[in-house]
Amino acid sequence: MGLITGVLAFLYHLPQIYKWLLKPYYIVSFLLTVAFLVVRKAPGLCEHLATDREDGNSCDFDWREVEILMFLSAIVMMKNRRAITLEQHIGNLFMFSKVANVILFFRLDVRLGILYLALCVAFVMTCKPPLYMGPEYIKYFSDKTIDEELQKDGRVTWIVEFYANWSSDCQSFAPVFANLSLQYNCAGLRFGKVDIGRYGEVSQRYKVSTSPLAKQLPSLLLFQGGREVMRRPMVDNKGRAVSWTFNEENIIREFNLNELFQKSKKLNKKQNGFRTEDGSEELQQETSEVQQSTESKKDQ
Repeated sequence: MGLITGVLAFLYHLPQIYKWLLKPYYIVSFLLTVAFLVVRKAPGLCEHLATDREDGNSCDFDWREVEILMFLSAIVMMKNRRAITLEQHIGNLFMFSKVANVILFFRLDVRLGILYLALCVAFVMTCKPPLYMGPEYIKYFSDKTIDEELQKDGRVTWIVEFYANWSSDCQSFAPVFANLSLQYNCAGLRFGKVDIGRYGEVSQRYKVSTSPLAKQLPSLLLFQGGREVMRRPMVDNKGRAVSWTFNEENIIREFNLNELFQKSKKLNKKQNGFRTEDGSEELQQETSEVQQSTESKKDQ
């Protein structure tokens, strides 16, 4: 039953997956992932490769290569247990496959290993994962605007994501946070983001570390009345993030989004006096903010 559900889910999202995989970053990643397989199996090339097989067949994997590939599969499955989005699943597969390919190529021929490693370094230096550019109700802050916006109206509750563009976890979380903003954004409950990889002062001011060892990216902070009420993940005494899964269910439960949303809707009714004209103005204002946030993201 689980297999059937997975297949149906894959077929349902196939058009989106197809469009997503056509991006240059993923095309090159795929080619680098299958590079060793192609070299080992390519007719006219594999006959000239070294092998440890007893039958001398250099066009098939030897026992050591099979062992490395099995270990790779185990690592990818372990990492994907904590993956939330399709991007994270595919990203883990690509990343650990490249590591395995480096080992396999160096074991096969040092020259091939150096060449493949150079290609991987060039890929990392020149190709960046595509940023999420879908619909969202999110306000993008800078170091000069974040304090002003959070303290402008004490009745407004803010959920702010502290992120960095270079963080793969932040990139994978972007569509999740955007979807939550589409579901829960209103005049009394707002969603924001600030790039602390770009604005280091904000990182220090709100005590969110950008160090990969701290594992605090992304961080979600809840502000009420301009003051921080809670954050996830929490941070221990050593400055390291307590393990927490960034999925919609956890965020809705931990931040009480349903309750906050209901309270915010009541606030909207009191402010608008149940007038349709005000509701229309609010909708126009939110639409304008979506356009502005999209432009801000493109600029970053």
